[in-house]
Amino acid sequence: MKNTVKKLTLVALFLSTITLSAQTKVIAHRGYWDTPTNAQNSIQALQMAAKIKVYGSEFDVSITNDGVLVVNHDSDIQGIDIETNSFSTIKNLKLKNGETLPTLEEYLIEGKKYPNLKMIFELKPHKSKENEDRAVLASLKLVKKLGVENQVEYISFSKNICEQFKKHNPNSHVSYLKGDLTPEEAKQMNFTGIDYHFSLFTKNPTWIKDAQNLGLIVNAWTVNNENDMQNLLDKKIDYITTDKPEMLQKLIK
Repeated sequence: MKNTVKKLTLVALFLSTITLSAQTKVIAHRGYWDTPTNAQNSIQALQMAAKIKVYGSEFDVSITNDGVLVVNHDSDIQGIDIETNSFSTIKNLKLKNGETLPTLEEYLIEGKKYPNLKMIFELKPHKSKENEDRAVLASLKLVKKLGVENQVEYISFSKNICEQFKKHNPNSHVSYLKGDLTPEEAKQMNFTGIDYHFSLFTKNPTWIKDAQNLGLIVNAWTVNNENDMQNLLDKKIDYITTDKPEMLQKLIK
């Protein structure tokens, strides 16, 4: 009798593990910034994402003309173009919450404090392939130096950037954002996943299952409406990126 109970308990634990691993994962868009006195892509937003125990915190990266990687969504900060200016020109500029513009190194060092939090690293398209390529190499070098390779997943709207990440680190997790590739085409390009605006999965209702059947990870962005969230949960999507992570967590529970 005791052996039977023990076996049933082990089976239950195994099934529970499968269920948890298959559950849709929550990604906070630009960190969990939608809190008092906070800002998108700030260190504070990263800390808040870790605090509510989401799967991942997404952030945006560009490289300056002297090779410093910084975390900021737009290609400029306070009207100063990042890619064509030196770091010294922008290093003292402030985010809306008063934080100084974070470098990628500062951001990753903070993220390393939360080993259960994935850092969803969006490398922005740049004005030239040369700048994209050097940004990829600088990113991979820094991630390796800081020992956070297992915490970082890469995404980009640039096919070239995604290809370069895979070329220089074949084991890296790389998902494509733009939405102009079918799941089959993304698989042929050796990407890890597709990460598309949620409306594309409405227009192409088989894409989630098609991609998963090909072994691709599927994410939808940026999903802030409860009905849209539930629709994607019903389709068993792998990840959802949202500005409302706590709302999504409640739906999943």
